[in-house]
Amino acid sequence: DVQLRILSYLSPRDLCRLGSTGCYWRAAVRDPLLWRRLLRRDLPAWDSVDWRSLPEAQLLAPLPAPGAAHCDYMAAYKKSCPQSRRNVKSSRPRYGAVASFLQSLVTQAEPRFAMFGPGLEELDDSLVQKMMTCPEILLVAGLPQRRIHGIGSGVSFQFNNNQKFNILTLYSTTSVERRKARAEQAVIVNKMFYQDSATVGNQQAVHYSVIAQVKKVCEVVDGFIYVANAETRKKHDREEELAHILAMTDPALGPRNRPLLVLSCISHVGVERIPCVYVAHHLQLNQLHQPWMVQDTVAATLDGLVSGLEWLLEEVDCKNGL
Repeated sequence: DVQLRILSYLSPRDLCRLGSTGCYWRAAVRDPLLWRRLLRRDLPAWDSVDWRSLPEAQLLAPLPAPGAAHCDYMAAYKKSCPQSRRNVKSSRPRYGAVASFLQSLVTQAEPRFAMFGPGLEELDDSLVQKMMTCPEILLVAGLPQRRIHGIGSGVSFQFNNNQKFNILTLYSTTSVERRKARAEQAVIVNKMFYQDSATVGNQQAVHYSVIAQVKKVCEVVDGFIYVANAETRKKHDREEELAHILAMTDPALGPRNRPLLVLSCISHVGVERIPCVYVAHHLQLNQLHQPWMVQDTVAATLDGLVSGLEWLLEEVDCKNGL
C-alpha cells in the first residue's frame, strides 16, 4: 500500500520509465488501480480521440467493473492518450517533400467535405462565420458559384502549405427559419432528413434517410465533418444525432471508407464542455465502419480546427493512395 501510494505521485511518463528498469518495477507499475485513477483523472483534458484509440466504455465507469483487476488500464491509457498517438505518428518515415513534388505533377480535384450538425446552429458563436473571417488560420480560396437548393453552399479554403479543399455546409433549414426559431427559442425541424420506419427485433428503431438534394452532395464528397454541440448546458439527443450521421454516411451513397471528422464544439473558452471521449461514446461512433476522429474545437477562436482538418486530409490522401 505504501509503494502504491508513492507511485501515485508519479506522472504516466515517469511510471513507464520506472517500469523499464527491471522485472520487479515492470510488474509494480502496471497496477490496475493506479492506471484506472490516471485514466479517469487525465481523460477529461484530452482534446482528441479516434477510432483506433477510443477506450472501452466499461473502463470509464464511475465504479470499477466486475473483474476490473484483470483490465489492462495501462494499455488503455497508452492507446488513448493523444500524446502517445502523436509520438507513434511522428516516428513514421516522412515523405512530405517527395509527395508534394509528385502531387504537383498531377492535376487533382480539391477534396470535398460535407459539413453538418447541430453545432453549426446552436452555439452562440458561429463556427462558419469565424472560418470565413480568419485568414491567419484558414484562407478563403474561392466562393461558390451557386447554392445547393437553398440548404448550403461550398467554399474553398487553403492551408499554409497551399493545400486546397472544399467544404459544403449543410444546414437543417433556411437561414430565415433558423433565425426565427432562435428568436422564439423554438425547436428547429431538420429538413435534411426524413424518417423511415425500421424494426429491430421487437422494437421500432429510428432510421433516417437524406432528401434528394443532400443525397447528391453525399454521393460526390470525399469525407464528412460533423459539428457536435459539446456544451454541458445544452440538452442533447445523441441517438437522433447518430441516426443522422448514419444516414449521411450510408454506404449506398458512396464508398464506406470515407473519413468522418467530429468537431466537438463549444462557443468560446470558459464554457463547460463534455470531454471528447464521452462525446464519442454518447454518439456511439464505434458503430461506424469508416475512420473517424473527435476533435475538441472552440468556435470563437477555431482552436482545434486545424488539427482536425489535417487529420481529415491525411485520411483522404491515404484512401487515395497518395
